[in-house]
Amino acid sequence: MSPSSEHDGPSRAADELLVVRCQLGEPDAFDALIARWHRPLWIYIRRMSDRDEDAQDILQDVWLRAVRGISRLRDGTRLRGWLFGIARRVLMDQLRRRYSVPTPDPLDGEDLPSDPEPDDRESDLVALEAALEAMPLSEREVLTLFYLRDLSLAELAETLSIPVGTVKSRLFRARQMLRLRMERHEP
Repeated sequence: MSPSSEHDGPSRAADELLVVRCQLGEPDAFDALIARWHRPLWIYIRRMSDRDEDAQDILQDVWLRAVRGISRLRDGTRLRGWLFGIARRVLMDQLRRRYSVPTPDPLDGEDLPSDPEPDDRESDLVALEAALEAMPLSEREVLTLFYLRDLSLAELAETLSIPVGTVKSRLFRARQMLRLRMERHEP
């Protein structure tokens, strides 16, 4: 299945109809919008943030901005990219705030308890998650949006406000980085 196949055709038409209904002020339309897009946005936001509590706050801010701004969305078929673009901007705002505050000194590694060994059948998934978490934010973001959220190259370019060629090069670099990280964790 291609990354964009899930949201082509009828899904884009359903998004467009949903946008029109929201713009007309139908109360049930906003519930339908949230029901349709809450989980995909949650998964993306949670992957990009460190804690569930932060992700919940970010998602709430995303929905607030979406409800306030949906009247300005002119092309309903671009709903997915528009929502993920809002989520990205809220995430970046949170990162700016976090890094503007000095962080305390890290704990000495000897003070921390060691993690138990993961079950063998879960070790690949654990290694993949760890490798993805250890990647720089821009590479983690492009992999998450492309492979886990099925955004097309054009939608990624729009969401990230960069040219399609830059999206392609970031994906290429991110795949290489992930492959190297995974090879280091192989037995």
